[in-house]
Amino acid sequence: MNDIYLIRHTTPAVAKGICYGQTDLDVTESFIAEAEAIRQVLPIPFAAVYSSPLQRCARLADVLFPGNAVTLRPELMELHCGSWEMQPWDSLPKGEIDPWMADFVNIRVPGGESYLDLHHRVTRCFNAIVDAGGGPIAIVAHGGVLRSILASISGTPLIDSFKVFSLYYGCVVRIYPTTAGFDYEVLLNNKPD
Repeated sequence: MNDIYLIRHTTPAVAKGICYGQTDLDVTESFIAEAEAIRQVLPIPFAAVYSSPLQRCARLADVLFPGNAVTLRPELMELHCGSWEMQPWDSLPKGEIDPWMADFVNIRVPGGESYLDLHHRVTRCFNAIVDAGGGPIAIVAHGGVLRSILASISGTPLIDSFKVFSLYYGCVVRIYPTTAGFDYEVLLNNKPD
């Protein structure tokens, strides 16, 4: 088994304070510069490239890996935010948001998923990618997806994954095999201005 590179999509074109998950957002004008920064920390060539089908990921995968076929995997999409998609966070009903904030791991967004739902589908997909072998492999996906993978390989409780893994847009994390399973190192993680 060779290395797996987790790559988060670049800055999405959405106003701050808006809840989004599986909404198919475009990217901002900083896309090319962000993609170039990512390219600088990636090895060449890649044996396989997997991506969320949402355009903010698929477009980045196409730009970063022009010589590779990109396999789009719906399991790599961000959390399904159900009826909250594209709503301002501060306008969500208190009776819905409060219980979810208290236990986002287990409580589903109305009409959507819980973080545990996402974790199950993502880890099944990740394990299938690992089992397919080859390498190096790239996975272009979303913050929740990458945190879920990292929590799985590191034994980090899901409830702690957002605190432990601060992953900004355009980050790159290399996962590498060890005798005990996998370990990881952050190659790029620029905090926005």
